[in-house]
Amino acid sequence: MKPMKPFENFIKRQTVSLPLMTVMFPVLYLGAEIGFIASGAVAAGTYLASNTTMKQVQYSSDSKKLGMSRSEYKHVRLQVKEAKTKIKQLQGHYYRVRSITSFKQLMDISKLASKITTVVQQNPRKFYHAERFFYSHLDSAIELTEKYTLLVNQPVKDREIKVALQDTREMLRSMKEVMEQDLKQVLSTDVEQLRIELDYARMAVDHTNSQKLLMQPQTDSEGDMKNDTESIDSK
Repeated sequence: MKPMKPFENFIKRQTVSLPLMTVMFPVLYLGAEIGFIASGAVAAGTYLASNTTMKQVQYSSDSKKLGMSRSEYKHVRLQVKEAKTKIKQLQGHYYRVRSITSFKQLMDISKLASKITTVVQQNPRKFYHAERFFYSHLDSAIELTEKYTLLVNQPVKDREIKVALQDTREMLRSMKEVMEQDLKQVLSTDVEQLRIELDYARMAVDHTNSQKLLMQPQTDSEGDMKNDTESIDSK
């Protein structure tokens, strides 16, 4: 599977669109003599048209290689982009908590979310193994984190707030476990592929060892025959 590489695709578009715009402006301004503003506008329009066309071609090419429709591919790209924004929002709560345990808890959740998003970005088809993460779990983590930071920073903490804080900590711990399962799910096909490759490698090694064992008696037999010949000659 070819991973999504938005930055590389962006660079490719610019290497074509920018030189085209740069060439079009002097040609229009000096050659066609339509005026500075008009030449700039047409050159800018050429850049936009070239950039948009190449972007659509890249979408079609990448989605085809991945075995996905253009709409599916664009949807996954959008979900990955939104997830990255949400993860930054999640990370913004790090320093609003007052305990090392809570800080570590939020950091672990953020790392899990980042890992899942990265895996899906590298292989968009894995999105379907992590739909609940993108549609529900990440949003729930953000809501719980916002609630927790709001409660923990209250100047007065009565019994009700303390109970709510404890409940929220428990929910965050459960959310971490849920995201761990999400990560296992998106990596499940990789693990299965690794097992297949290991089984194949093990079979190849076993076959090689078997061949060596089959050759060993032949060598011993030749040695015995040689010894027998030497014994007969000596007589």
